[in-house]
Amino acid sequence: MSNSGAQANRTAANRSSAAPGGDGGLQEALTAQGEAVTRVLDEMLAPVEGPRGRVIEAMRYSALGGGKRLRPFLVCESARLFGVAEAQALRVGAAIEMVHCYSLIHDDLPAMDDSELRRGRATAHVAFDEATAILAGDGLLTEAFTVLADARTHAKAEVRCALVASLAAAAGAAGMVGGQMIDISPEREGLDLAGISHLQSLKTGALIRFSCEAGAILAEAGQAERAALLGYAEDLGLAFQIADDLLDEESTPEALGKPTGQDANLGKATFVGQLGIEKAREKAQELVDSACARLDLFGEKAELLKQTAAFVVSRRS
Repeated sequence: MSNSGAQANRTAANRSSAAPGGDGGLQEALTAQGEAVTRVLDEMLAPVEGPRGRVIEAMRYSALGGGKRLRPFLVCESARLFGVAEAQALRVGAAIEMVHCYSLIHDDLPAMDDSELRRGRATAHVAFDEATAILAGDGLLTEAFTVLADARTHAKAEVRCALVASLAAAAGAAGMVGGQMIDISPEREGLDLAGISHLQSLKTGALIRFSCEAGAILAEAGQAERAALLGYAEDLGLAFQIADDLLDEESTPEALGKPTGQDANLGKATFVGQLGIEKAREKAQELVDSACARLDLFGEKAELLKQTAAFVVSRRS
């Protein structure tokens, strides 16, 4: 049995105790799934000798250096709704985590947010150097599509193509990159609530939407199931961002593992700035309730996804 197959079996065993009705819960499931994705990433990003080994080291530093692994978890949970093989879901989860980590590397660069702290330790351009960090981000982004295009991700070429096309749209100028462009533009300061929602639906929400839809793509599920997952993802992404804004306002760099107050210091419009703290909390809870309701057609199989929606607004980091 391959390393990926063996770790998939371990994850399935862990999940049996974390599923609804078992002895575990969401945190146990997040931990088990996160460890499984980290093992897959470790295998995919194996160290190499020679001069190019430095960029692999930087890619590993960023991809294996912690994080909630929320997006891979959403991939694996959406796939579980349809009985998709765990090993396939983990490969897609690893791909989305590569894209997420690439975005963090580039967000932290001096030309963007100029951050020196990420996940409680030095950002990639500080730990290595700026040029290596840029290449590490580029490497993670492109490697993600190599993973999706591999026959081990799905036997059917049309499914692999659908995954590639969906992730490309989510990560590109119509998705995350476009959202980041809005975020650094002069117009960012004057955005109203609708404008902030649109920005975050691109910058943060696009990858979350892909993560939730990926299981349905792998399963070749019907339109009703896909629509339910996409609706859930829309609500989840906005709730996640409101929670981020609240943490940025109320938490500390030590608790978050990254700088706080940057948007406020730059005069950027945020959900908290537009709504106030209490109204922002109320809006986040409304989105959680809506997200959960969208999953009712899946019954008890969606329980962990519903718990995840509650988790994103109650988290402390």
